[in-house]
Amino acid sequence: MSFSVSVIFSTYNSPAWLEKVLWGFENQTYQNFEVVVADDGSTGETKELLERFNLNSALDVQHVWQEDDGFRKCEILNKAILEAKGDYLIFTDGDCIPRNDFVQTHVENAEPNRFLSGGYFKLPMSTSLAIKHDDVASGRAFDVGWLKGNGLPGGAKTIKLTSKGMLQKLLNALPIKNTWNGNNSSGWKKDILAVNGFDERMGYGGLDVEMGRRLVNSGIKAKRIRYSTVCIHLDHSRGYVDEEKIRINNIIKKEVVNGRKTYTEFGIYKNANHGNE
Repeated sequence: MSFSVSVIFSTYNSPAWLEKVLWGFENQTYQNFEVVVADDGSTGETKELLERFNLNSALDVQHVWQEDDGFRKCEILNKAILEAKGDYLIFTDGDCIPRNDFVQTHVENAEPNRFLSGGYFKLPMSTSLAIKHDDVASGRAFDVGWLKGNGLPGGAKTIKLTSKGMLQKLLNALPIKNTWNGNNSSGWKKDILAVNGFDERMGYGGLDVEMGRRLVNSGIKAKRIRYSTVCIHLDHSRGYVDEEKIRINNIIKKEVVNGRKTYTEFGIYKNANHGNE
């Protein structure tokens, strides 16, 4: 099965973290993909970084920008979806550095009528700051020993970075609810368009899970790859958290679950004739 691939992730005024993420995609074992940076209103510093990066990299990076008007991640992701050239879309975040087999694992696990559900491994700030270009390019940044030497506390969750073979398969097969996780999920562009992308009424808190639920309601099943696709999450503050928005998000999610909705009228297409409830 041959198909084209786009990687989409959002960013907002975090050029240092964005650059580290781009290093990760620059060093992928699977090379035939484009990157679409969905920029929710960053200043010129981000644009300048991307222009410099494109001059010195073989990576195909597109920059989709919208004016800063508060947290509008759903809107910029929807714009990026329309701009993406790929048949298959891999979603992550602008603060998640992918291991070198990240794209290849998504591509190899892609199936019709499925979306892939992954996760991330969270780093403390000291470790996030310590990561340099060569640490990503060499793979050291994903080695538990190197991470512990640079501020990572120990813990059982490091199994996300070390599982292989049969253990990896067993962990992926655990009977845990599989959701669309914006930091590490993928699906067919036609399926995402059919549910009308992300609901633009939603702020931070479950916006990705809600879209995934509409995919499930439309017959697209989730496949778990949490222990196969590794990305490390760089630390940052969350000044955009809004409890009122989270309350509204929860109401929208309940409506989708209880009503088995497959489409939002507040997504990519604003014409209700594109879809149904």
